[in-house]
Amino acid sequence: MKTFIISGSHGTDDPTMATLPFIAAKAAKEQGHDVVLWLWNEAVVLGRKGVADHVIGVNLTPLKDLLAAVQAAGIPIWVCGACAVARQVGEGDLVAGSTIKGMPDYIAAVLERDKSVMF
Repeated sequence: MKTFIISGSHGTDDPTMATLPFIAAKAAKEQGHDVVLWLWNEAVVLGRKGVADHVIGVNLTPLKDLLAAVQAAGIPIWVCGACAVARQVGEGDLVAGSTIKGMPDYIAAVLERDKSVMF
């Protein structure tokens, strides 16, 4: 088993790129790996309740289904705190399984994990 932090920086501005970190997190978990999903930049809006319902990448599984799979698998979703403030996303706005984390948390996770994958 390996440990991963998979990060996404795209949100509703690019539905295909927004979906890829969720696909990767789901696949890594299904392969038995320990995964954290980190959302920053525009991706923080994907942590807001209801947003995933309207995101469908080109020829990809709808994000709402991938989000449900990520949640069901118990993959923690970390939302960048500074990015969330800039986009007016608060703790109460987040989907289940999401928490707001700071850059020190991200850096610590990158250092502790075997692999860091970025989209």
